Amino acid sequence: MDKEKKKQMIKMSIAIIILVIIILLVITIMIRYQVEGDKNMPFNLSKIIVISTAEGNETDGKKKWNFDVFQNNDIYFYIDKNENYWGEEKTLKSVTIENINITKAPTKGEIKTYMPNSVEGRLFSYKDEYIVNDKLEFKGAEESNPQTLEIGSNGGSLLLSFSNTGLGTYSSNKDDEITHDGTLLEKIDVTNEEIGFEVSFDIVITVDNCSYRGNMNLQLPCGNILEEGTCSIEETDFNDVIFKRE
Repeated sequence: MDKEKKKQMIKMSIAIIILVIIILLVITIMIRYQVEGDKNMPFNLSKIIVISTAEGNETDGKKKWNFDVFQNNDIYFYIDKNENYWGEEKTLKSVTIENINITKAPTKGEIKTYMPNSVEGRLFSYKDEYIVNDKLEFKGAEESNPQTLEIGSNGGSLLLSFSNTGLGTYSSNKDDEITHDGTLLEKIDVTNEEIGFEVSFDIVITVDNCSYRGNMNLQLPCGNILEEGTCSIEETDFNDVIFKRE
């Protein structure tokens, strides 16, 4: 009887140890997932390019030059197929920019988000009908076309623009020529420090049967546009952008 009890005790102890190990493994996997996110997505955010500059919209006035000046930041996102994905092949159904939030406002101006325009012959038209309030969706298609809000179903690009509006008006007879870039800001006495802002948003990559969501933060504009006129950066390291399956 004692031997039988000992056997039962040993079996129970082994079962408890195995159960504890399984629980610890599950907890470790869950913690790792929370920290690192999904490392086996069928499509990845591979690159973003930020182009920061300034521009003037012509207004009525009695002087030679009359412009409302705004500072714009065009953001290009590149979504590519993950060549190391080991699951069943997927199709890109859509990519959405959601939950757009200005986490640090500039001391001058007001930030507005714009979608690409589809009718006026230029990539962006900074008019109210193109303002994005919270969400911008690019549907999967044969190939990427920003004007029609489409992205290639096997990977492609999308874009939007964050514009700092209401910075001031330039009205003068002095200049023979005007360059529409960041140097316009000096003409209305605006500094780099006054126009700096931070924005956060979610990127949602949707494939055939699931979605992956990651949050991104950007400090804009990039570079010293008052001196350089136009600045750009290219980013390919997204270790701080944690994508999780929804």
